[in-house]
Amino acid sequence: MIKVGILTASDKGSRGERTDESGKAIMEMVGRIEGNVAAYRMVPDERDIIASALKEMADETGVDLILTTGGTGFSPRDVTPEATLDIIERQVPGIPEAMRLKSLQATPRAMLSRGVAGIRNRTLVINLPGSPKAVRESLEVVLPVLRHAIEILKEQTGECAGK
Repeated sequence: MIKVGILTASDKGSRGERTDESGKAIMEMVGRIEGNVAAYRMVPDERDIIASALKEMADETGVDLILTTGGTGFSPRDVTPEATLDIIERQVPGIPEAMRLKSLQATPRAMLSRGVAGIRNRTLVINLPGSPKAVRESLEVVLPVLRHAIEILKEQTGECAGK
């Protein structure tokens, strides 16, 4: 079982003015990798609040995987990537590159996504876009590798090469 944390960055959502459809989409899809949602937070688009919530999920709740949604665009309030970079120790650039590559097949606007991915201790953190459709498209790309990635982080396997 993979312990999953979901963090939605949304000013309107955190004030109760918008339903978190993207967070729901993540919840629906993590079941495909036997993911158990152990933590869920909706926070405003504030860098320090986002970073604090990410640290809490990784360090105190001990989730294996944190999936964020929202705050990856060009708006001045979109600071999820910066907050993520504040707390991770190592970047995993291939994950957001793969998500953007796939999304570019649907829209040229995909190149405007600033999401990042990285590792904090033994937790993988991945920024997803803010729309439910983009969340689903992005997760379709990364779900097939997540179990293996978590197994490596937890030192349950060390081999990436095929036999």
